[in-house]
This record gives sequence, C-alpha cells and structure tokens, in this order.
Amino acid sequence: MRFPLLAALSLVLGGCVPTYTAPPAVRTTATAPVQPARAAAETFLTVVSRVEPVAERYCRDRGVARNCDFRIVIDDRPGQPPNAFQTLDSFNRPVIGFTLALIADARNPDELAFVLGHEAAHHIEGHIPKRQDQAMSGALLAGVLAQASGLSPEEVKEAQNLGAEVAARSYSKDFELQADALGAEITLLAGYDPVLGTGFFDRLPDPGDKFLGSHPPNAARKAVVAATVRRLNGS
Repeated sequence: MRFPLLAALSLVLGGCVPTYTAPPAVRTTATAPVQPARAAAETFLTVVSRVEPVAERYCRDRGVARNCDFRIVIDDRPGQPPNAFQTLDSFNRPVIGFTLALIADARNPDELAFVLGHEAAHHIEGHIPKRQDQAMSGALLAGVLAQASGLSPEEVKEAQNLGAEVAARSYSKDFELQADALGAEITLLAGYDPVLGTGFFDRLPDPGDKFLGSHPPNAARKAVVAATVRRLNGS
C-alpha cells in the first residue's frame, strides 16, 4: 500500500522533526537496528491505524480546529532527509507528512507513534493560525516603527519581514513543547510508549537553547514527555 505524495505544501509549520543524517545502525542502549524496508512500511501502517483515530478524537474534543479529518501522506521524493511536518491542504484539511527516510530510520513503532502524535498535536492546538497571527502582528509593529523612523519603503518591507520572523519564532519553542506533551498523551492512549518514542531525539543534533531557535533542547523535550507520562499514570 502506498500513500500519495503531497504535491504542494502550503502553510507549513516548519519540519517539526529537525532534519538530520541518519547514522549507521549501532547496537547501543539508545538505539536499535534499522528495520528492513518491508517491516518498516508495515509498522508505519499499523501505527497510523492506531494513532490516527485517537488524534482525531482528541481534536474533536478540544474543539479548537474545525477540521479533524487527518490526512497522512508520505513524501517519497528522492533524497529527502528524515523529517515530518504538519500543514493544511487547500481545503484546510490537516495533513501530516513523513519522509521515507524517517520511516526507515525509526527503531521501533513507538518512535513513529510519538512523531505522529506530536504532529497531530500541532493541529489540535491550532499552532498554524496562532503562528500566522503572531507573524502578522510582528510585521505590523515593525512596519509602524520603521515608517516612524523615516525609513525607505524597501527598508520598511525588510523590517516587516524581520518582525514577522522574530514574532513567529518567539513562540516556536513553546509550541514544540506543547505538541510534545499532547503528543505523549495521544501516543500513550493509542497503546504505545511515548518515552521510548522519544529515542529518536538521541539521534538528532541538539539545537541547544539558541536565541530565536525554532526547537527547544532535546533534553527539555524528553523531560516534558516523561513528566506527562508520570502525570497520566498518577505517579
């Protein structure tokens, strides 16, 4: 079975799983061997069949997003690095995409389940429209300040672009942590282990705590997931 390739992406909430070069399979406490291609595909389909209904139920219960009919797609363009993203199609239907490399690099179904839960959580929490609103507000404020300073139309436009970027990024880390927490709930309710699912963070370059970075440190994200699981388990 093959999901259709998403031909055109619009309103993308940046690749939420940062791209990386998959390392060779090494047996350590943090990693396990990469699955054969057929096994990886079958695992992915099973994960989708279990996680998607839970995510859609959460979406309807929260009542933030109008459309909770998720469309799961595979980006099968050659040479794409391991990555996942959430976006909206032209009908405002939520789309969650996985590259083939990410599916192939997953060490267990829990990792795929957590990534799917995390991306679904971005839509459930309404992060795309919130980020758009923040960017617009930042652009307007920067434009007003630039015009008041007597800058040229070209300089005002540059200031607006910068203001939009700064405003959008200022909340990106919070959005990622919110999606990690809700994604952990979805993963757990679907019958997977979200703590085990965060194992892919151990294979990602750590973004640290960069100024205006789009993602929090990996350790902070794993801590949020672990705390969420403890809370849900009553411990």
